[in-house]
Amino acid sequence: MTEQTRRLLMVEDEEDIAFILRFLLERNGYQVDHAADGRVALEWLAGEVPEIVLMDIMLPYHDGIELVERLRATPGWQSVPVLMLSAKAREADIVRALELGADDYVTKPFQPEEVLARIRRLLRRPA
Repeated sequence: MTEQTRRLLMVEDEEDIAFILRFLLERNGYQVDHAADGRVALEWLAGEVPEIVLMDIMLPYHDGIELVERLRATPGWQSVPVLMLSAKAREADIVRALELGADDYVTKPFQPEEVLARIRRLLRRPA
């Protein structure tokens, strides 16, 4: 995979947001795999590991908090950066997500270019 093509897992149940993010990310050279709910995202735990995960908190079947906990407990996934995207803007929600293993947190509505900048920053950090 070239530096221009980075694999990303997006876990987002809102179609409009998923469409905007996919368009932005693919236009910037990312290969985007999409899971629309927590159950499909869990299937990824047994599969191929992406370079970064973008994840909503409020998801059908398993929420993003549970998924982050499972990611951090799964061999091979501990160091994969996780960027949470959520409408939950309370400080307690943000702190909880970060303490359980999220690497960054952006509240909705968000600026697409800010999300892209945060992804780039997370991917530059040492493993």
